[in-house]
Amino acid sequence: MNLTPKQKKILDFSLIALGVIVVALNIVTRCSAKDDCGEDIVEEAEYISINHLISNDMSDSETTRKLDRYVDNFLKRWEIKGGSLAIMKGGRLVYAKGYGWADEEDSLRTGPGHIFRVASLSKLITATAIMKMAEDSLLSLDDKVFGENGILNEEQFSHYRDKRVPKITVEHLLRHKGGFATYRGDPLFCTREIMIWEKLDTVPDMDRVIEFALSQRLGFTPGTSSKYSNVGYLILTKIIEKLSGMSYEEYCQKNILYPSGCYDMHLAKNLYEEKYPNEVRYYETHDAEPIPAYNNSGDTLYRRYGGNNIEGLLGAGGWVASPSEFVIFASHIDGDSTTTDILSQESIRKMVTCVGGELPIGWSRAAIGSEWKRTGTLAGTSAIIKRQKDGTIWMFITNTSSWKGSKFPRYIETMVRRASTGVEFPDQNLLEFIQ
Repeated sequence: MNLTPKQKKILDFSLIALGVIVVALNIVTRCSAKDDCGEDIVEEAEYISINHLISNDMSDSETTRKLDRYVDNFLKRWEIKGGSLAIMKGGRLVYAKGYGWADEEDSLRTGPGHIFRVASLSKLITATAIMKMAEDSLLSLDDKVFGENGILNEEQFSHYRDKRVPKITVEHLLRHKGGFATYRGDPLFCTREIMIWEKLDTVPDMDRVIEFALSQRLGFTPGTSSKYSNVGYLILTKIIEKLSGMSYEEYCQKNILYPSGCYDMHLAKNLYEEKYPNEVRYYETHDAEPIPAYNNSGDTLYRRYGGNNIEGLLGAGGWVASPSEFVIFASHIDGDSTTTDILSQESIRKMVTCVGGELPIGWSRAAIGSEWKRTGTLAGTSAIIKRQKDGTIWMFITNTSSWKGSKFPRYIETMVRRASTGVEFPDQNLLEFIQ
């Protein structure tokens, strides 16, 4: 039987899908929180993540060779082990490819289904979850967070040092206007120091980190200025858990990620030995030096694996995902009619409307009728997602730090723009294989 190249590719994809279905790894089972998947299962459903169905050859074409060469050269020039790119146009996932090494020590090349720590791109997930809760009348963006009438009015959060703390609202946290300063460093990256300062025997959990932040003076009156704040998004994580009665991860998966068709996004772990089966290995610059472990154990570890408490970042920077699934998620909060949005048009407009120089909600830069983007960096990760004026959404991420630090996503953005100029992407929709 003679098949056209496109028919052959579809047949190959189908065979891959059949093989994947039997792999338990690809099945997400939803059950009641009561028994943690023991008895009294509420519902059971099978979901196949696109991560387990796509491969690099699906995006191979003569017209994208220039793009591939450009990316490969970029990784070599900046000494990046591996990266991954995904592009959506008109609601279609037209391109998804991995480059370089996912794990050089294991001789594993990067594919489009590998997941990475997405760093502060996590804030877009958290912000979307809060907007969803607002639409479901679980909270209002004007709600006060602390104090007698605040959402977090527990005794443990009532011993704040600064009398201006009760002025903080949910929207202040979303837009980095809560007033939090970093006089003693960012609390989310100072867990070892907090243990020493507070004479703690165990690593401070989310509640304890929030308590520590409240014990410090604010840098400005809430709502009067903006200062990027990881702890603000940690507090939003706590709000989601309290008002939903679910873990932060479970609420986000059930209410915004699964409805968007994203089934392989999770909260990250600290160590290489704890990584997910299809997660990449992380690398730092060649001159990176170990630091004291986050848990004050006395060990000296690299920031990417035990120097920083990645598990403690949660809604501020704790998610792992593939670019393929993340652009799918972003396409469901972009107001474009080519996909069904999980938020109302009003909520989406509010997220990207900025008045008086304030920051957008979730995004790092956005405006009505303009480009939207979100960047993120961690030891071992540099990431950027961008929605262009024409509606195209793309994401690129690496598994290696750059000496440029938080500025490196700018270089990625320039690279992707130049590499993709004039490129015709395959006439395909990789999403068809999970629908």
